[in-house]
Amino acid sequence: MARQQLEVLSALDTAKTQWYHFTAIVIAGMGFFTDAYDLFCISLVTKLLGRIYYYREGSPDPGSLPPHVAAAVNGVAFCGTLSGQLFFGWLGDKMGRKRVYGMTLMCMVACSLASGVSLGRSPAAVMGTLCFFRFWLGFGIGGDYPLSATIMSEYANKKTRGAFIAAVFAMQGFGILTGGVVTLVVSAAFRAAFQSPAYQDGSVPSTPAEADYVWRVILMFGAIPALLTYYWRMKMPETARYTALVARNAKQAASDMSKVLQVDIVSGGDAGDRDGDRQHDEFGLFSSEFLRRHGLHLLGTTSCWFLLDIAFYSQNLFQKDIFSAIHWIPKARTMSALDEVYRIARAQTLIALCGTVPGYWFTVALIDVLGRFKIQMMGFAMMTVFMLGLAIPYHHWTTPGNHIGFLVMYAFTFFFANFGPNSTTFIVPAEIFPARLRSTCHGISAAAGKAGAIVGSFGFLYAAQSRDESKADHGYPAGIGVRCSLFVLAVCSLLGLACTLLVPESKGKSLEELSGDNHDQQPPAHARTMPVIV
Repeated sequence: MARQQLEVLSALDTAKTQWYHFTAIVIAGMGFFTDAYDLFCISLVTKLLGRIYYYREGSPDPGSLPPHVAAAVNGVAFCGTLSGQLFFGWLGDKMGRKRVYGMTLMCMVACSLASGVSLGRSPAAVMGTLCFFRFWLGFGIGGDYPLSATIMSEYANKKTRGAFIAAVFAMQGFGILTGGVVTLVVSAAFRAAFQSPAYQDGSVPSTPAEADYVWRVILMFGAIPALLTYYWRMKMPETARYTALVARNAKQAASDMSKVLQVDIVSGGDAGDRDGDRQHDEFGLFSSEFLRRHGLHLLGTTSCWFLLDIAFYSQNLFQKDIFSAIHWIPKARTMSALDEVYRIARAQTLIALCGTVPGYWFTVALIDVLGRFKIQMMGFAMMTVFMLGLAIPYHHWTTPGNHIGFLVMYAFTFFFANFGPNSTTFIVPAEIFPARLRSTCHGISAAAGKAGAIVGSFGFLYAAQSRDESKADHGYPAGIGVRCSLFVLAVCSLLGLACTLLVPESKGKSLEELSGDNHDQQPPAHARTMPVIV
């Protein structure tokens, strides 16, 4: 590797933690705050959408979204996210991280606003336009995954890199929490202003006309944090690692880095040596050389993320159904539309506050101490244990008076998902692949995760229905029930535990040592084989 490239990379690896590192965490993290808010707030309003647009006159229960509509509303954003992860991940390696970063944010802002103004004269038209805009919202969100992770990993020093990337991802927890809080505030305000009876006391007045504004305000709020950070994203320089290793301009990399980090690199010479080692690393994503060096790594990151997201998104998107099953949320007919939204938001906010958010920050605090591998193994193992703890005595948890115990166990599954594979599956792909393929490989890994989310969001919707078709939600066939669905999620977590053996430990190593971008040596043995726990 050229001397000046080595100087730039060495300076990055050994740079002290500085104010700009924290600025970068906030700038990149606000994208993830918005991502989580936009992806999960839909689960808070789907019951309301059913009441507003699918009212059935004379029915003893409020209207609900038909199965195909509910599946589309819940899952279409994930389809867009998967597409965006693949496209923007590839584009980030071709055009540079900075040039693509602003595109994703503006796509998110525009589509968040458009989702809230979905119009039409019929329920099908409103749901159709909502799904259209949420697909493109997901497309923008998808780009944020590989770009935010790659930018943060390439700015960070090797000592605290894991904590910095984890802190960016931890903003997802605040996004989920804020979604619940915003929904609580909006629904409480409308509930106080437009008081309405329970459905069983008046089916039509139980859903006031003004309730149609509630879900729109909640969805549109997601544009605000993204819009606030657009200027600062555009001010960020291109990462020095991309400029030095991909664009092959070490002098420009040193100049860019010195503008934001307090490091001093002697910029001797120009970019004339930028092609010196290009032939050495010309292998592409589909080459035998990539397969030899990183094939198992990519299999490990994709399979772990896929299995995790089946469990994680199933639980997140359908908390309201689980809470209803254990009788923590009363039957819909005993509440007004706005009261139901309020109660669902209160339940999900409590879970986020007690289990989701703390798990992320435990990862931030301990990932550079314990390492990625141990945290991921522990997380998958504990998720398996707690899901089995919910599933095996499920009938006990559904009896009156026992729902508090269920909620504690349920919160622990979220805690160990976030203090575990939900964080590490995001971090590791940003560390172990070569710079010129880093964003692409992270996008592929993340897209596998969203494929799991699609399986979870569509599959759990049907699977969790009661085995007795007469007790299933209106329009749904009989399923395997919540208990058996929890068993399935436990098996997914157990398989994730096994697939973690394919993922290398990256704690304390430079990105170039892990990826093989440092041509003075081959990729180290630990980066090509299964890690050993000591």
